[in-house]
Amino acid sequence: MPTLPKSITWVRVDTGGADHALVDDRRGLTARGVAVSAAPLPYSCHYELATDENWESVRLTVTAEGAGWLRTVRMERALGRWRVSTAEQGDLDRALRDVGRARMGLPGTEEPGRLDPALDVDLGMAPLFNTLPIRRLRLLGRPIGAEQRLVAAWVRVPSLEVLPVEQFYTLLGPDRIRYRSDSFTAEITVDPDGYVVHYPGLVDRATS
Repeated sequence: MPTLPKSITWVRVDTGGADHALVDDRRGLTARGVAVSAAPLPYSCHYELATDENWESVRLTVTAEGAGWLRTVRMERALGRWRVSTAEQGDLDRALRDVGRARMGLPGTEEPGRLDPALDVDLGMAPLFNTLPIRRLRLLGRPIGAEQRLVAAWVRVPSLEVLPVEQFYTLLGPDRIRYRSDSFTAEITVDPDGYVVHYPGLVDRATS
């Protein structure tokens, strides 16, 4: 496994937790990361991501694990189509009930064809994935007010259910972007390379 030259860490502000990613963005993006969340359901989430030179997502593997359960989803895009496979051990629904939460969907998708329009993947609660459309669409180089619409293959955490989700990114300033999906909106602060510095209600970038 090759080493990766950059390290980024975010600290959760909504619960105890953090996300640490190792990235290589010299020709597209290659990344490995791990996110940890303490509440309401404690879990860890390991991910490996690859894009092509145009920052179009081509591969994502995610493993989420907590007490008594483990789920994995693998996604690969080739010739304009997504292939999705999954694995599951234990009982996530029981773990959710134990903390007073409703059950979630099964990992993956039964209709992978619905993901075909997606050039980006988006892992829930993981700020690295906001960088993908920002870089692919070269949003930071566009005029203030520019809005870009896209469809992402969104991986829900911790269930790892995969859904096609319409998203909008609007450039508000040199380092500010509005993210919108359905009724959810967030104004994100990013660095000059498009990596999240501040995501209200979710994470802050850790400083060394």
